[in-house]
Amino acid sequence: MPHAQWKTFAQSLRLQEKYPGINGIGIIRFMKNEDVAAFVARERVLRPQFSISPAHSYPLAMPITQIEPLDINRQALGLDVAHEGNRREAALDSRDSGKARITGPIILVQDQNATPGFLFYAPFYERATPDTVQAHQEHALGLVYAPFIVSKLMAGVLSKENRDLHFKISDGDTVLYDELSTADTQSDPDPLYQSTVSLELYGRDWDIEIETNQAFRAGNTFIQPFLILVSGLVIEVLIVGIFVVLKRSNKQATKHALRMTKALRTEKNKLAKTNDEIEQFVYVASHDLKTPVRGIGGLTEMIQDDLSEYFSSEQANTQVARNLNRILKRVAKINALTDGIIEYSQIGYGAQNGEPITIEELLSALRQDFGLSDTELKVSSQVDAVAFDAPGFTRILENLVGNAVKYHHQRSELEIRVSIAANHDRLEVSVSDNGPGILSGFQSKAFEPFQTLSNTPSIDSTGIGLASVRKTVEAHGFQIDLISETGQGCHFSFSWPIASVNPHKTLAEAA
Repeated sequence: MPHAQWKTFAQSLRLQEKYPGINGIGIIRFMKNEDVAAFVARERVLRPQFSISPAHSYPLAMPITQIEPLDINRQALGLDVAHEGNRREAALDSRDSGKARITGPIILVQDQNATPGFLFYAPFYERATPDTVQAHQEHALGLVYAPFIVSKLMAGVLSKENRDLHFKISDGDTVLYDELSTADTQSDPDPLYQSTVSLELYGRDWDIEIETNQAFRAGNTFIQPFLILVSGLVIEVLIVGIFVVLKRSNKQATKHALRMTKALRTEKNKLAKTNDEIEQFVYVASHDLKTPVRGIGGLTEMIQDDLSEYFSSEQANTQVARNLNRILKRVAKINALTDGIIEYSQIGYGAQNGEPITIEELLSALRQDFGLSDTELKVSSQVDAVAFDAPGFTRILENLVGNAVKYHHQRSELEIRVSIAANHDRLEVSVSDNGPGILSGFQSKAFEPFQTLSNTPSIDSTGIGLASVRKTVEAHGFQIDLISETGQGCHFSFSWPIASVNPHKTLAEAA
């Protein structure tokens, strides 16, 4: 859901007015850890400061992607609730059961007083609520959630000024709220009534200890035991009433989750269809453009052949020959551009697994294609081959190495270093050169289509290469980063899936 739409929805709930004690309402999304980088990159288009933290070893990420009101909950935005046990266990229980759940005791990151609190979860799915745990796990999109600070909840729902009793709330051994041990002028050292109530509340067991205070004693000096018992039962009912607001919020969250699930599914299908149609149009248009361009090139070559005797005569106008050569150069550039567009539009559609390519084969091909020596191109690798989408990996290195060669100001001083390291289920790849670098103001545009890294007319570039590199990397759930300073070269780095290669066999430095 767009940020503006979520903000409008949250404001329409009038949380502070209708649900006193709720600190806000937000969305938690389920995603694989390897998808986090690409998700953050997309979010930063509209929210440049957005990030997800902290890092953790659990295989599933559960970041808070929306929260309103933002001003009092800003520190929670981007928090990955999978990093901590109580938050994570309740989230997984809610997902797998399809029911609302609350966490065990936690300290909210937005609570400056660091007092006990909890999170309320309600799951939503990409289709109608599944009926098995496995289906819940496969189709879960995320959670609608609400953070609660217990002291704020108590003040909003049941103010001390409106009652004649004090109480203490515990979740297991953790005290969530305590009025019994605090100094209070209304505390009664020998209360007329005491009781302990146990409540099962959204997957947690809470114990509530109740004591009457001095105000109760003053108003009930001559009360009979039976009436005291009745009053005690009424008090217990009042305590249970504290949590009616949670029931109401659960119903609202469930209704919204169903509406949002349907809307998300519809928008997702529309977006996927539109993207497919656009990419297919680009592919067809670029492919059809090659036919007339090929005809122009062929006709120009025929004119050159027909005028060959004229060009060798003393009366020949040399400008005609130069103009015909210019046409052929433009034809070649248009062909290169359409080939690049066709390749760019098809990224992500090919097979990801196939014949692997060894690092030695890749290194040999790069040196041969770009005429590089052992000292100009150096590669160190902790793996002997790349098996996952080897053609895509090859195209990335061809583009990055090709750019380093193309834009280097002094070929005799050229030095390109490629490093490939194994890191669990992925490769960490970097390509560095000692070229002129990229101006700081241009680095953010370097990966956009039809952008070139130089204004020098002698450098022929389509502006598709780095855009294809980024699209290929992001198609596999990662992102590519660029570090560059003017005169200090470029350093590109990205991750790549390992798949079926052996990440522990070390290949000696190949240069």
